[in-house]
Amino acid sequence: MAAKTILIQKMSSNIQQAIKLLVLLILMGYFMIWIMMPTNTFYLHWLPHLYAKLNSTYFGQQGSNILIYTFPGLFIATLGCIFLHLVKYANAHDERTSKGTRFASWSRPAITKGPLGIVSWIELCFLFMFTALLIWSISSYTHGMFKTITRQSAAMMGVKVWQAKLRSVALMLGLVGNICLAFLFFPVTRGSSILRLFGLTSESSVKYHIWLGHAVMALFTAHGLCFIIFWADTHQLSIMLEWNKVGISIVAGEVSLLAGIAMWMTSFPRIRRKLFELFFYTHHLYIIFVVFFVFHVGFNYSCITLPGFYLFLIDRYLRFLQSQECVCLVSARVLPCQAVELNFSKSPGLRYNPTSSVFINVPSISKLQWHPFTVTSNSNMEPEKLSIVIKSEGKWSQKLFEKLSSTTPGHHLQVSLEGPYGPTSTQFLRHDMLVMVSGGSGITPSISIIRELIYIAGSTSCKIPKVLLVAAFKKSTDIAMLELLLPLSGTNYNISRLQIQIEAYVTRETEPLKDNQKFLKTLWLKPNASERPVSAVLGQNNWLCLGAIITSSFIMFLLFIAILNRYYIYPIDHNTGMIASYSQRAAPSMLLLCVSIGVTASAAFVWNKKQKAKEMVQIQNNDIPTPMTSPGTGSWFNNADIELESLPFQTFTRATQVHYGVRPNLKKIVTECEESNVGVFVSGPRRMKQEIATICSSSVATNLHFESISFSW
Repeated sequence: MAAKTILIQKMSSNIQQAIKLLVLLILMGYFMIWIMMPTNTFYLHWLPHLYAKLNSTYFGQQGSNILIYTFPGLFIATLGCIFLHLVKYANAHDERTSKGTRFASWSRPAITKGPLGIVSWIELCFLFMFTALLIWSISSYTHGMFKTITRQSAAMMGVKVWQAKLRSVALMLGLVGNICLAFLFFPVTRGSSILRLFGLTSESSVKYHIWLGHAVMALFTAHGLCFIIFWADTHQLSIMLEWNKVGISIVAGEVSLLAGIAMWMTSFPRIRRKLFELFFYTHHLYIIFVVFFVFHVGFNYSCITLPGFYLFLIDRYLRFLQSQECVCLVSARVLPCQAVELNFSKSPGLRYNPTSSVFINVPSISKLQWHPFTVTSNSNMEPEKLSIVIKSEGKWSQKLFEKLSSTTPGHHLQVSLEGPYGPTSTQFLRHDMLVMVSGGSGITPSISIIRELIYIAGSTSCKIPKVLLVAAFKKSTDIAMLELLLPLSGTNYNISRLQIQIEAYVTRETEPLKDNQKFLKTLWLKPNASERPVSAVLGQNNWLCLGAIITSSFIMFLLFIAILNRYYIYPIDHNTGMIASYSQRAAPSMLLLCVSIGVTASAAFVWNKKQKAKEMVQIQNNDIPTPMTSPGTGSWFNNADIELESLPFQTFTRATQVHYGVRPNLKKIVTECEESNVGVFVSGPRRMKQEIATICSSSVATNLHFESISFSW
């Protein structure tokens, strides 16, 4: 059996390496197309040759664009699904003990302050290359367009030379903006196989979406303004009201631009943080933005930007299907610091890594609002439970805390959930020491990591890194958050191998309050029979199912397009593009794309739902007695009041030191770590992350490896 397992792992590893090589080759070819696109060689030689070879009554020129621009992205996503499915066959021991420091220097912070936030060297390198691509495209398009503008050519158009050049600049800005738009939706596809193939998550990639969003809207806004100036100066403002039967639709472009500007204006940090709901609801205008963009340029040209939106659409629809089911909330721990831990019933087959996150919705508070929270439970140590911690810091969380605080035992609370989403593999075990710095509710990712270390220390012989948890709190009541380091049911694992030190700082109080009785209140809730345990939206083989959805929906879409072109478009214009309008082509194409995705994704979801129903028998009515405090827990910072019933709890309380009235000297704490490989994980306020990043980016701190694990909108 051991030999067979080793053989499977070896074959899996070889296939993974082959997939990586194939993806690299496809990416090289794909980026070469982007580099060549602005040149006359591409448009005057390569593209016409491909059109001539691939043109048919079934696909026309659209088939060539789908092959060149759309197919590579979807093929990489499918390969990524296969790769991620094979990851579970990898040797977990080798993964945990691997140091993987070859590219450690590239992940060090290069920029710690500024509008871009904290940027690593490898991110800066890719940002430089992408900027170089934009500059190259601008210069190449401009040079090619200006070369054809002469006094004679301008006179034939009835305009001046500078006006003709302004029109060319406006067109160029739109073409370059399409490059940014092509990559805009990749970072916000939460269940993306492409992101995880490159070791990224949607949470860590949100900043790339922000960068690309600003670039897209800056270029498209300039594109629109240049055309308006051109029309105004040439007395052609009436063109702005035209929806041409053939070619570009001006009105559609204006509608798309206005929707984009509305999203752009509400996405700036000051508005986003103060008026988050306005930002959140306005961002749903992306539907109008995309639909009218396709009407504006036509579905044929939209194939350039289709892959990212195609994958986002699949992900968004799967999230919608998952969100329609209510999950089983079995208990809640109400903390004295106005925080609650929600414990959901979970399918034993659901596996997730530390620092994963979920999005939850409580209809009784708001039917539309979804909020992200870090998963604190461990899927190995707690196979039938998923937990999250919510700190009362806003209107929504305050209402949830008040609702649970006044809830009686056996009550019911309806909750919907999307996720979990997280990293494919964990890298923190490659370090000799972990320094986890947190501020306030930012301690939740640290809880998930520590629970994982408890499981590994008690069930394997892997080398466990030393742990230093530095937690900063505003008030002494917030120290109750430390009680969540252990699950509600406690743990039977031997954690004697876990070397942990906890330094808690209470910044706004000089001493603990004498009348502060800090006990957890545990509520046992009664789920409804219709509620289901948390599980992966596509089951245990979710990556294979996702790959099947991408492949089957794309094949179905191609069949639909072939029928549409052969029996609707071709009889009208015989693939000349001179009779059928963009809207005549775009509307049915978009409809067929949505139908293809909807049919295949729904079929996969229903099939997996039936499989889960057959495999699991979940206890629905839980009549467990309702204790008013957690077993064996009490005040973390007042050891005299603690009933020490478990060794893990004793170990954690003895390792905890509380400091009142001071802030942690982060530079001193971090730089005093003498281990050769120290992982520094930060989850907290922006200034805290910047301070730690600055320390780790120092040339003398070669043993420090920075990583931010905060979720940031």
